[in-house]
Amino acid sequence: MPEVNAVLVRRGADFAAAEDAVQDALLAALAAWPADPPKDPKGWLVTAAWRRFLDAARSDAARKARELRLYDEPLPGLAVDLDDTLELYLRCAHPSLTPTSAVALTLRAVGGLTTRQIAEAYLVPEATMAQRISRAKGTVSGVSLDEPGSLETVLRVLYLVFNEGYSGDIDLSSEAIRLARRLHTVTDHEESAGLLALMLLHHARRPARTRPDGSLVPLTAQDRSLWDTDLVADGVTILQGALARERLGEYQVQAAIAALHCDARSTAETDWVQVVEWYDELVVLTDSPVHRLNRVVAVGAADGARAGLAALEPLDPELPRYAAVAAHLHENDGDRPRAAELYAEAARRATNVPERDHLTREAARLRRTL
Repeated sequence: MPEVNAVLVRRGADFAAAEDAVQDALLAALAAWPADPPKDPKGWLVTAAWRRFLDAARSDAARKARELRLYDEPLPGLAVDLDDTLELYLRCAHPSLTPTSAVALTLRAVGGLTTRQIAEAYLVPEATMAQRISRAKGTVSGVSLDEPGSLETVLRVLYLVFNEGYSGDIDLSSEAIRLARRLHTVTDHEESAGLLALMLLHHARRPARTRPDGSLVPLTAQDRSLWDTDLVADGVTILQGALARERLGEYQVQAAIAALHCDARSTAETDWVQVVEWYDELVVLTDSPVHRLNRVVAVGAADGARAGLAALEPLDPELPRYAAVAAHLHENDGDRPRAAELYAEAARRATNVPERDHLTREAARLRRTL
């Protein structure tokens, strides 16, 4: 159980030792609970796991120095896990980890997914993922309690999990939303609320984003009746609560942009002027080239393709999706031959098959009209 792992980690156990102790406690529970079920199962598991951890620690001479810092054995009773959960989030997102390792460790230690499930989601062998998680555990096991990762890093890790999407039997987008809800409950921070709102608003559009054959459907062509209005309403409510605190952050701004898209009945009816204004805020907050590129698309929709191309001019052509944005703007400006060339270039640079296939089809569509 991730919650029991969190308690042991907070009390001084490293990840590997905590997991071993919890597994032993679960085996003991399988034997004891049918005959004598506890009133507080989690408290029982915490006590049993802690005892097993202490036994293991005392039997290992190399851990004598660590043993002196261990807390006293906790008494049975209700276990409060909010602070423990936050501590576990912060450790999993420690800056000493690479983003890939932080994501994998978060899914394992906080999400409770098995190594096999995480490996399938990332399309790598289970042994490879096991090594990755083991190295991550080793990296953070020596981190002292006053050196956790920052909330900003935790949010970034959850955002990475969400953007991985889904494959196999694990839907990483849904898992990221579940973890983001837990984090929002623990922290009650406006940016954790902003990230949760952003995830919900993006996830609401998911049913319309692909065709039955897996091909991408661009926003302009999506059937908006397929969007999940309950998720939209949930996301907007959470976002409004965050914005009311008047401590603006990048996830709140991204969620506000997503909300404007969800509020419009069509691409043409989108309030593009307000979208540009929110992107202006986002660029000030982050100075991100990617957000500058997304702003270019909004400028093209609000003020015309020529204005979009003018806004594109100072940006680095090596940016991901630069060629695709340029192709879109040139097509809207009437230069179909140039747009076809740029769509083909964008397809060559695409990092995933659905995007590559979509851009290839766009290039072919324009070439047929030349």
